[in-house]
Amino acid sequence: MKFLARIMLGILALIALIALVVLASLGFFTLVEYRPEPVESVAFKSFAEPVRLGENLAVVTFNIGYGALGRDQDFFMDGGKDIIPKSIEITRTNIGGAAEILKREHADFYFIQEVDLNAKRSYEINQFEFFQEELGAPGAFAYNMNTFFVPYPIPPLGHTESGIANLSKRKTVSAERISLPGAFKWPVSTCNFKRCMLVTRTPVEGTARELVLASFHLDAFDDGEGKKAQSKAVKDFLAAELAKGNYVIAGGDFNQTFEGMEKYPVINREIWMPGHITKREIPERFSFAVADNAPTCRVANEPYNPSTSQVYVLDGFLVSEGVRVKSVRNLDAGFTYSDHNPVRLEFSLVP
Repeated sequence: MKFLARIMLGILALIALIALVVLASLGFFTLVEYRPEPVESVAFKSFAEPVRLGENLAVVTFNIGYGALGRDQDFFMDGGKDIIPKSIEITRTNIGGAAEILKREHADFYFIQEVDLNAKRSYEINQFEFFQEELGAPGAFAYNMNTFFVPYPIPPLGHTESGIANLSKRKTVSAERISLPGAFKWPVSTCNFKRCMLVTRTPVEGTARELVLASFHLDAFDDGEGKKAQSKAVKDFLAAELAKGNYVIAGGDFNQTFEGMEKYPVINREIWMPGHITKREIPERFSFAVADNAPTCRVANEPYNPSTSQVYVLDGFLVSEGVRVKSVRNLDAGFTYSDHNPVRLEFSLVP
C-alpha cells in the first residue's frame, strides 16, 4: 500500500508540475504579447517627387513568403512538412530572386508582404532593408507579427518579427499602421498574427488631394470570420478616404478568391482553402483590379507541381473612382521564389 501511495503521490506531483509549467508559460506569453494601438505612426523614408494627374504610374504587390517558400518547399500549415528552409542560402536565393523580379518592373510603388525583420525562420536577415536597397525605393514597415517566441510546431518557429512594407519612388508625407480585427482568441493570440493595414500618402501635384496607398495581408488560417471582419474594416477605411476626396489604391494578399474569378477551380478540398470576397463587400465607387492570366498563389502542401498543385488568384487591388486602370497583369514567375506570384497594376489619376 505504501508503494502504491508513493506512486500516486509521484503522479500527482508530476501533474502539478506540468500544470505549473503550463500556467507559467501562459503568464509569460501573455505578459510579453505584442499589443499595438489601433493607429500608430511608423517611421518612413521618402523621395521628393509627388505624383501628377494623368501620368502613367505602376504599383506591384508581392507576397515573398519571407524567403522560405520557393517552388521546392512545402509548408506545415498547408499540410506539408517543412518549417524553415534547410539553409540560409535558400533564403538568400529566394529573396534575391524576388528582388530581381521586382526590379525588372520599374514600378513607382511596391507592396510587399511576409517581410521578416528579425526571425529564426529566415535566419535573422533584415528583409525590409534588403528590398529597400535592392529596389532603390525607400519606404515604411508595419508589423503583422512581433512575437518573442512562437512555441510551435516542433522544432518551434521561435522569435518572429515580420510584417508588410510599402516602398515608393515618389514622395511620402505620412505612414501609419492601422490595426485590423484579430482572428484569434487568448491564449492562441499571445504568439500569433496581429494583422494591419499599412497606409502611406503621396501628394497629388496641383491639388489638395492625396494618393492613399493601403497594403495588407489578411489572415489565412482563421475560421473565416477573421477575414470577413478584416475585410469590413478595410472597406470602412477606404470609403472614408474616398469621402475626403482622395484617390485610393488598396491591395496585397487577400487570402480570398474574387467574385467572378472562375479560372482556377478547387481540385482538392482536403487541403487549405481560401475565403471568398464579393463586390458587395467592397465600398461603393470602388472596383476590383485583378487578373486571371496566371495564378498568384499555390497551396504549399507539396513542392510546386504544375500538374497537381492547387492554385488560386488571391492577390490584387481595389481602386477608387478617379483611378483609371490601364492594365492589371499577374507576373508568372512560376512560384520559383515564393508561394505567390506578383501582380502589376498600371494606372493614372484623373480629375
